[in-house]
Amino acid sequence: MTEATAMRNAACAAALALGLGGCATAAADGDPFEPVNRAVFAFNQTADRYVIAPVARAYGHYVPEVAKQGARNVFSNLGEPFTFVNDVLQGEPDRAGETFSRFFVNSTLGLFGLFDMASMMKVAEAHDEDFGQTLAVWGVGDGPYLVLPILGPSNLRDAGGRVVGYATNPASALAGDVVGSGVGAGYAPTSLVYGGVDTRWQLDPLFTDVEKNSLDPYTTFRTTYQQNRAKEIRNGAEAPPNSSYEDIFEDTK
Repeated sequence: MTEATAMRNAACAAALALGLGGCATAAADGDPFEPVNRAVFAFNQTADRYVIAPVARAYGHYVPEVAKQGARNVFSNLGEPFTFVNDVLQGEPDRAGETFSRFFVNSTLGLFGLFDMASMMKVAEAHDEDFGQTLAVWGVGDGPYLVLPILGPSNLRDAGGRVVGYATNPASALAGDVVGSGVGAGYAPTSLVYGGVDTRWQLDPLFTDVEKNSLDPYTTFRTTYQQNRAKEIRNGAEAPPNSSYEDIFEDTK
């Protein structure tokens, strides 16, 4: 890592921690719908304050951890076929093989995914892929930043990918074949609701910290989403240097 890259990362981290959005200038250029997004964000905050957060905290405090982890494992395992499809579409045969191995091991030895035997046996570690990431690998740009009602931060590409994912996720058909058509039809909304509540509980400290300490929570969440999403698309690889930002340091030499 170059000195300029290190300084840029430190500056971004500091700005994000303070909620100043100092590294979100470029992101703002990709937010032409900001007035509408802020209105939806305000609605989501109200819904979170009075409905979502209380439900998530009740779930977190009263549901035994073993039950929470078991449910996470089951839903994660049911999501493996969709991850496998996107691994293949992204031209990642090694990761596709890992996903297939995880699904096979956890669906058999793990009792239909209730136990994450693949991780315990060090067969393969879990990773998630969705159609929005696949579109990004294919070269489709982010598009404008969007805040979706209840669902939260997104962008035009990822919102479209989400719709395709709901319509084509093989887990719905799989659940229908194994348990029954009624269960298969209900998989997508059940997964969405449970995943939202569980994620909200796990991120509760972060949400609380942003609400208390950020000068502009909207910008903080936007920057956080865009940075995390870019990292997911790169599969955790280091971001390429921003040449225009590097030039600032070159000019001062």
